[in-house]
Amino acid sequence: MIFAREVSDSLTSLVKKIDVITAKNKKARMGSFVVFLSDDEKLSDSLGSLATKQGLKSCVLSIDNPAGPKAYHVAKDADVTVVLYNKRKVIANYAFKKGQLNAKAIEKILADVPKILPASE
Repeated sequence: MIFAREVSDSLTSLVKKIDVITAKNKKARMGSFVVFLSDDEKLSDSLGSLATKQGLKSCVLSIDNPAGPKAYHVAKDADVTVVLYNKRKVIANYAFKKGQLNAKAIEKILADVPKILPASE
């Protein structure tokens, strides 16, 4: 689950990689989604174009109000928040201020993804 305030190159890179991992782990019932926290009325069209352009197949893109879902307490100063969870238990939680989500941070997030998947037999 990713909360984002705006589309950026680094977020797009992360979402593309998460989309591929999600598709590969369909049998494990892995899901992924991005909630854009915005009241921009044009965002819906932009996200549709983004999904098509990037060839997203599994990751769902959605929009919520700028504060985000109340129960999730999304940090107001976080530009991107990534929550990896399994069976409602949070395994890893990352919050990035604007400009902090970079290639190294994405690698770290992706390295934690196996922690939410069932153990291979």
